[in-house]
Amino acid sequence: MKKILVTGGDGQVGMELQSLQKNYPVFEMRFTDYKDLDITNGSEVDAFFAEFTPDYVFNCAAFTAVDKAEEEVDKALKVNTLGAENLAKAAKNHDSRMFHISTDYIYDSGQNTPYIEGDSAHPGGIYAITKFLGDKVVMDILPSTIILRTSWVYSSFGNNYVKTMLRLGGERDALNIVYDQIGTPTYAHDLAKAMMDVAQKFEHKEIAPETSGVFHYSNEGVASWFDFTKAIFEIEDIDCDVQPILSAAYPTPARRPPFSLMDKTKFKETFGLKIPYWRDSVVACLYALQQK
Repeated sequence: MKKILVTGGDGQVGMELQSLQKNYPVFEMRFTDYKDLDITNGSEVDAFFAEFTPDYVFNCAAFTAVDKAEEEVDKALKVNTLGAENLAKAAKNHDSRMFHISTDYIYDSGQNTPYIEGDSAHPGGIYAITKFLGDKVVMDILPSTIILRTSWVYSSFGNNYVKTMLRLGGERDALNIVYDQIGTPTYAHDLAKAMMDVAQKFEHKEIAPETSGVFHYSNEGVASWFDFTKAIFEIEDIDCDVQPILSAAYPTPARRPPFSLMDKTKFKETFGLKIPYWRDSVVACLYALQQK
């Protein structure tokens, strides 16, 4: 039985992976959060790998508080860059294959056509910079890594945009939502399933063992935060008046990319997997929330 170490096991993607593990009995999975494994501590990471000896490492751990990162630079750097570096070094020493989750924030160049994996990085804030540095150090140390750059992640687990909008829609008669930031919502369940499916394909030798590098994964389609919110309310039949506003009307400490639509052709062609449409996945998430 092959073993998978999941860091950030209490986060959105980590929790979705936990919910999926019963569907992949070929794998033994160990889920950790910072209390179980401090990825910023190299010796602790080395000791954990020596004990568990994972075949795969899914690095879902990250400092994702985008605005807070502007003030807590050291913490963001430790988790997003040093933590990724420590995991890559340990994975290299134990011949583990690493999957590393990255972000659309790396592409903040004012481009208005979908980004492909070869496009230049233009990280525009502390969160984006520390994630980009993490991507770079991981690939430098462990070129066999699969980096999955994703966007606008939400889930039935944890705190996220969908849950916030459900709460606000129930509390308020009207909301103003940004419409000039364009991208694609990503259901963490879909991302987690994609990771498991890719690992399983490696095990079944359906993918060339040398397959590696950066891949984009978000749900299919295009939306603004305004569109995303309208969809949530329409599906749940929430009577709240949603009005579009410009980003300038809602200033934040950290800049958000105005356009971060990513082309997923490389992922789909390399791994032979389909990606669900974003609105269908919102329906699935809201249904999952109703079952809790």
